[in-house]
Amino acid sequence: MENTINIKNKRARFEYDILDKYTAGIVLSGTEIKSIRQGKASIAESFCEFNDRGELFIINMQIDEYSHASHFNHKPKAERKLLLNKRELKKLEKEVSASGLTIVPLNLFLNDRGLAKMNIALAKGKKLYDKRETIKDRDNKRDLDRIKKSFNR
Repeated sequence: MENTINIKNKRARFEYDILDKYTAGIVLSGTEIKSIRQGKASIAESFCEFNDRGELFIINMQIDEYSHASHFNHKPKAERKLLLNKRELKKLEKEVSASGLTIVPLNLFLNDRGLAKMNIALAKGKKLYDKRETIKDRDNKRDLDRIKKSFNR
């Protein structure tokens, strides 16, 4: 199976400091996985949250309706359960409740077996001056790359 689907959350690394990363499975229905295989999904405004039973769900994930489906199509913005080990779930829930951290999705991809997986991260929100520092570092790196490129000619 061709593994070309890699949907990224570009804002996550800009808005948050990434502390710890995990790979989680997602509970999907038939038309949802077909839409993801077509690349019709977005995790730009999504976040993860625990319910009262200690299960982790992704909220605000947009999976467009499958074009060839009948009236049995899925809801585009439904809550979807994430699958992690019990130990990882307990650790994440403790960190989120105790220190005010958040869980953000980094990217959605298909593994070798064709299953949809999601990289999630335990993250801390950045302040405005941290974001300015990130922009400055990015601009400096871009300028250095231009200078190196012109030097190599």
